[in-house]
Amino acid sequence: MSENEHLLAIESQHLATQSRIKYFDIVISSGNGALLKDATGREYIDLLASASSTNTGHSHPKVVQAITEQAKRLIQYTPAYFANETAAKLTAKLTALAPISGPVKLLWGNSGSDANDAVIKLARAYTKRQYIVTFTGAYHGATYGALSASAVSLNMTRKIGPLLPGIIKVPFPDPWKKKDYETEEQFVTRMFEEFLHPFETYLPPDEVALILIEPIQGDGGIVKAPPTFLEKVYRFAKKHQILFAVDEVNQGLGRTGKWWSIEHFGLEPDLVTVGKSLASGLPLSAVLGRAEILEALDAPAHLFTTAGNPVTSAAALATLEVIEEEKLVTRSKELGQLAEAFFKQAQKTYDFIGDVRMYGLNGGIDIVDPVTKKPSQMLATQLIFAIFERGALMISLRGNILRFQPPLVITKAQLQKAFTIIEAAFNAQKQGKLTLPQNATELGW
Repeated sequence: MSENEHLLAIESQHLATQSRIKYFDIVISSGNGALLKDATGREYIDLLASASSTNTGHSHPKVVQAITEQAKRLIQYTPAYFANETAAKLTAKLTALAPISGPVKLLWGNSGSDANDAVIKLARAYTKRQYIVTFTGAYHGATYGALSASAVSLNMTRKIGPLLPGIIKVPFPDPWKKKDYETEEQFVTRMFEEFLHPFETYLPPDEVALILIEPIQGDGGIVKAPPTFLEKVYRFAKKHQILFAVDEVNQGLGRTGKWWSIEHFGLEPDLVTVGKSLASGLPLSAVLGRAEILEALDAPAHLFTTAGNPVTSAAALATLEVIEEEKLVTRSKELGQLAEAFFKQAQKTYDFIGDVRMYGLNGGIDIVDPVTKKPSQMLATQLIFAIFERGALMISLRGNILRFQPPLVITKAQLQKAFTIIEAAFNAQKQGKLTLPQNATELGW
C-alpha cells in the first residue's frame, strides 16, 4: 500500500464523503510555485491552482514570510471587536483596486460563499426590495444564500430544501444555447428576451434588489457572457434601480488577464465579491462596493470571529504585492495566449475537441463525441486520468469540459511541459489507447 493509499484509508473512516468531489487517489503533501508533490513524493504540474485559489502559486516565499512574521506577533484577535494592523492596511489597498469609482468600502468574510451571502443581505437592506436575480450555470458558493443563488449541480439543492426564498434564476448565454443558424447578434437578442421574460410576466422590476452574475462563469464551464448581452442587462438594472453585483471569487485577481473579469466588459458594478486567491488560499473574502451600500447594514449583521484576522490579512497584503511586482496580470494574459494557441491547434488535430475558450490563464476546453459532436463525459474522464498519470493535475467541469487554470507564476518551461503531457494524452485518445479508470462513474461534478 502506497502512502497515498494509507492516508486515504485512514481519512475515509472519518471524513464524510460529501466533503470532496472525487477525482484522483492522491494526498497533496507539498507545493512550490506551479508544482505539487503527493505523499509518495511524486511531482505534478498543477493546472488547477487549487480551484483558482493560488494564483500566486504554492508557498510563494513572500507570502510565506508575511504569514510567518505575522504569526510570531499575533495570530488572531477578532476584528469584530477590535482593529488589527494588517487588516487596517489591507482595507485601503483593496478598496483602491476595486473596479468601482467614488467612495468604496468593504466588509470581510472567510470565503466566497459568505461574501455572496453578504451581497444578498446588503442589496435587500439598501434597496428595501426582496428579489435577487441570478443565472443558470452559476456557482456562488455553498452556504445557504450562495447555494440558493447557484445553479450548477443538483447535489447542491437535493435533500436540503426549502432554499432561500426570493431568488429567481434566468438563463446564462453560454455557447451551448446558440443555435447553428443564429448570428451572434441574433443569439444575444434571443437570450436577452429570455432574461426579460420573468420581468414581463411575474417579477416586478421595482421589487428586485439585485442582479448577481459571474461575467465569466467558472464552474459553469469557463464561459464569458457576450459583452452586448451583459451591457443590455446592465442598462436594464440601472433603468430600474436594481443593484448590479459581480462575483469575482473564481475569475478575479488576474486570472483572466485583467485584475477583474468585469474589466473585459467596461462596466462598473455596484458590488464585487472576492475570495479564493485573495490571501493565496487562506480563508479570507471581501465584498467591495459603493460606500452607501456597504453602510446599509449595522453590526453584527455580517460579522465573523476570524474574518479579516491578522494572519490572513498579512497573506493578502503580500499576495497583492506579488501580483503587482511580478506583473502577474500581464503574465496571465501573455501565457494565456500561448495556451490558447496550443488548444486551438489541438482543436484542428483532434476531432474530440469542441469549443476552446481561453481568457488569460483560464480556459475551458469542450470534449465531444467525434461523431455526434455532443458532450462526452467518458472521453473527458479518460483524458484527465491520462493527464494525471503522465504528471499533471487537471479536472473536468460539467462532466465534459477540461478546466485549465494553472497558477499565474507557472514558468514557460513548465507550461510547455504541461502541453507535452496533454498532447500525449490527446494522441493516446486519438489512437484508442485510453480506457476509463475503475472508479470512473464516481469522478467529477
